[in-house]
Amino acid sequence: EVIRILGGRSVHPAWTVPGGVREPLAPEDRDQIKRGLPEAFDIVDLALDLLKDAFDENSAEAQSYGNFPSLFMGLVTPEGGLEHYDGLLRIMDSDGHQVQDDLPPERFREVIGEAVEPWSYLKFPYYKPYGYEDYKGMYRVGPLARLNVCDFAGTPLADRELRQFRRLGERGKPVTGSFHYHYARLIEVLFALEKIEEVLADPNLTDEHVRSNASVNQMIGVGVSEAPRGTLFHEYHVNEDGILQKVNLIIATGQNNMAMNRTVQQIAQTYVNGGGLSEGVLNRIEHGIRVFDPCLSCSTHAVGQMPLHIQLIGPDGHVVDERIRD
Repeated sequence: EVIRILGGRSVHPAWTVPGGVREPLAPEDRDQIKRGLPEAFDIVDLALDLLKDAFDENSAEAQSYGNFPSLFMGLVTPEGGLEHYDGLLRIMDSDGHQVQDDLPPERFREVIGEAVEPWSYLKFPYYKPYGYEDYKGMYRVGPLARLNVCDFAGTPLADRELRQFRRLGERGKPVTGSFHYHYARLIEVLFALEKIEEVLADPNLTDEHVRSNASVNQMIGVGVSEAPRGTLFHEYHVNEDGILQKVNLIIATGQNNMAMNRTVQQIAQTYVNGGGLSEGVLNRIEHGIRVFDPCLSCSTHAVGQMPLHIQLIGPDGHVVDERIRD
């Protein structure tokens, strides 16, 4: 709703432009957003209650849906707080040790490498110092990773939930179960609502100076931010006229690629028994993928089911069973 008010539509609004934004926020639109906040807080509270009620009945899934050691990466403030738009890169292992102290994000190429495999069109980003082989450099991004790497959220309600969330980790260690991406996502929604409330109280919010004269001031620019599904790295090369010469993007879905593969493997090892694929297995694999919120086409919760094509292949290479769901 905030995006729609600012940009005129909720999907791909033409509002942000070089140098700033297209038009300022009108006072009446600010007031409309403010009026919607109490209902938004109520919805998040309800969702948190429903999620917590479901924990006990889904305890088995919580243990098998992508529950494995890995690295976690996200942006933090200079003080170590939860950050989405600016800050420093922090990488932590599953024991809670910072393996990469807070790094200026424009230096991401020093620590992030990309591997390719002949059987996938997705690249496989990894933490360079640990290498690509045997999943050693595998890391996760997104809500779970961000809540693991930060020291605190920085808003009262989100910090209260963050303390409860961290009880899911063993002996104070990071939460490793990907099943809990949903819980982390709701905590971040709560954090965002509190931040919106803060911003709405700023008297400069409706200032009409919203755009600077944009021109080429350097040939290479790097932008790093936290999208809902994880860290984004954008690297742009331009010429003197500002025309793009080269673009390199490392997006969240790619960075979670190895973790998604490991999650599907873990679910299959837990729930595929005998020689066939059941509908329940398909549902669990779909859920295991959805917790990472990958790419728009398969993360959109439209009416119906996510298309799946799954093959069960035996040791001799022959297809034992196959399920296709359109």
